[in-house]
Amino acid sequence: MADWNLRPASLTDIEPVAELRAVVMRPDLERLGRYDPHRVRQRLRDSFDPAHAWIIEVSGTFAGCVALRPSPDAHWLEHFFLTPELQGTGIGTAVLRDLLDRCDRDGVPVRLNVLQGSPARRLYERLGFRLETEDAVDVFMVRGPAPGRRGRWPAPSRAISRTPTPAERRP
Repeated sequence: MADWNLRPASLTDIEPVAELRAVVMRPDLERLGRYDPHRVRQRLRDSFDPAHAWIIEVSGTFAGCVALRPSPDAHWLEHFFLTPELQGTGIGTAVLRDLLDRCDRDGVPVRLNVLQGSPARRLYERLGFRLETEDAVDVFMVRGPAPGRRGRWPAPSRAISRTPTPAERRP
């Protein structure tokens, strides 16, 4: 697995993230009969808040995005996109594990929604998310905090870097 870094998102990141969203969500949205090239990008533009988002970089290059939006009873995992060529390499799992460890310290659940039939659901289930509710389009999932992990963690104004361990560098 390559070295990865999370840097705070900015307003200039909206368009690259909107484009990535259109690419990675297209197969699932087409399968569900809901793909609209304008709408898929506009929904990101309308909801992206850089104050709660990080850009994923791999070897110094844009590779994706992830956001954690605080709400009164949970953090919402949103805008978690990774370029197709990096999916399945373990980077997404490592990024999400790091963020979940930090959320555990807050002692609040993490919620998300994923499209019906999306392969991403398997990743979320592996990391402890469980079904909360679902409809014809979305699956809503929740993961409770791990016990005994209290404390505050850095907001997106601080970068997070991580170099994989030797075990994670397997080919």
